[in-house]
Amino acid sequence: MDQPTVGLLHPGSMGAAVAACAATNAAEVLWCEAGRSATSAARAAQFGLTPVVTLAELLDRSDIVISLCPPAAAEDLAHGVARHSFAGTYVEANAISPERAKRIAGLLGPAAAVVDGAVVGSPPVHGKTPTLYLSGPTAATITVEEVFAGTAVRTKVLGTKVGQASALKLSYTAFQKASRALAALATGMARQYDVDQELLEVAARRSTSYLGEPEYIAKVAARAWRWGPELEEAADTLAAAGLPPEMLRAAASTLARWHDAKDCELTLADALDHLAQP
Repeated sequence: MDQPTVGLLHPGSMGAAVAACAATNAAEVLWCEAGRSATSAARAAQFGLTPVVTLAELLDRSDIVISLCPPAAAEDLAHGVARHSFAGTYVEANAISPERAKRIAGLLGPAAAVVDGAVVGSPPVHGKTPTLYLSGPTAATITVEEVFAGTAVRTKVLGTKVGQASALKLSYTAFQKASRALAALATGMARQYDVDQELLEVAARRSTSYLGEPEYIAKVAARAWRWGPELEEAADTLAAAGLPPEMLRAAASTLARWHDAKDCELTLADALDHLAQP
């Protein structure tokens, strides 16, 4: 496709910046101003996006539509697009479950070619270069790759199945977002006992991420019988400090799934199989 027109739903901080990158290889990048705030309008103008009055106009003029919005709104947006029988390439780039991505693909297909997308990284401004992971029909993923070629948004195709990109995004989110919440809880607990600086010193001794060391999971499984009760104690301490204990109680409940792996020599596959069994 030679210089397609791209439509964006909607110009949030990530969406507007991603759409601005698409403008490099697009004839025009549109956004629908109906119902949007003055802040959204200012952001769209900042990134050089072209306003249109109605969703129908955006869909009629667009070859590619990119949906980047809060996850809760993803299906409502897709229903709105489906009502207009959009027949181009629809990039479902929200942080939603694979099941929701598949529902949206079923809702819009077969008229539209639905690409499952997932942005990992910060908005592409000030030298940041996020990756847009893609999965879905080959011709459609190629179309999306071409519109971002040579821009700050890198693309990588994971496969032809809708749901793969969403699964990668949420797998990463599960660790990255939850670990930050855990860091807040740990810091809050330490501060209550005036040992927060010592906690920072302990943490500074380790610079790598356990997410990059999957072989360690088998060791966790073997030690879960000890670590679970320890987390329950930590949860009690959080509660006593007026902090929410639920995350640590949930982690202890997760470790309980490895109760029969006490001090066993497990492989990573063994550990994950145990974890999947209630």
